[in-house]
Amino acid sequence: MNIDVNYLGVFLAAVASMIIGFLWYSNLLFAKPWMKLMGYTKESMSKAQKEMGSMYAISFVVSLVTAYMMSHVMSLSEHYFGYPLLMTGLTTAFFMWLGFVMPVQLTDVLFGRKSRDLFYINTGYQLASLIGMGIVLAVI
Repeated sequence: MNIDVNYLGVFLAAVASMIIGFLWYSNLLFAKPWMKLMGYTKESMSKAQKEMGSMYAISFVVSLVTAYMMSHVMSLSEHYFGYPLLMTGLTTAFFMWLGFVMPVQLTDVLFGRKSRDLFYINTGYQLASLIGMGIVLAVI
């Protein structure tokens, strides 16, 4: 079976993930509780922002990898199961989160003795990000 990859869709899905992240961790949503749970202050965040360019670049690259892999899974799911593409995007996102992302993050919280609230914020972002990617890949 030949899998066609929509590279524009992959790129835009990665962009969508970054936008969701900027919103998720902004003052509009979870910046304050996330900073408190991580032990950051406004001063330490201001200092760290000077070095965040490379972190954002790496984050974008790994978002591209995730979007690329998601496009493969969605293509296979659409081929074998025949679901509408939007449903495929949503279910692929949810099950990738449930089966791969959330368990890894939960294990990190358990053994790293991190806060459940921090887990909820971070894994909530991952779910929202994957759903955003799935939607973009389905409609582009």
